[in-house]
Amino acid sequence: MRIEDALRLAQEADLDLVEVAPQARPPVCRLMDYGKFKYESAQKARESRRNQQLTVIKEQKLRPKIDTHDYETKRGHVIRFLEHGNKVKVTIMFRGREQSRPELGFRLLQRLADDVADLGFVEAAPKQDGRNMIMVLAPHKTQKTRPKASAGTDTTGTDTN
Repeated sequence: MRIEDALRLAQEADLDLVEVAPQARPPVCRLMDYGKFKYESAQKARESRRNQQLTVIKEQKLRPKIDTHDYETKRGHVIRFLEHGNKVKVTIMFRGREQSRPELGFRLLQRLADDVADLGFVEAAPKQDGRNMIMVLAPHKTQKTRPKASAGTDTTGTDTN
């Protein structure tokens, strides 16, 4: 169709002539309400941004010769991170002669993974990276994240500030 004919049809229908595929031979055009089209595409983009989820990776560092109470504390931090829906990167740092015993770090990471198995799973298996051994834990998909408590109030609803 000639451009003049297409423009006349668009004017009669009170619509816009929009070029959809300029690289095609011949170029493809469409009759549409361009303002409505831009508004709807902006609404779709806004909706997709709303449904997007930001992935946060928290890190927890350990040493191979960790005491039981320290391990319990670090495990509690990992559990809290997973409950909030964050991924956790667990790093074991080796120093000096500890580097010749990577199996100690591997066993510690396996123990941690077993302890938090009900909250998350091992996304990246333990691997040696220079002086460090790294493992990534991710929360289960079906788990609902807990809503964050508002700062400044305790469980009774009274202000603590």
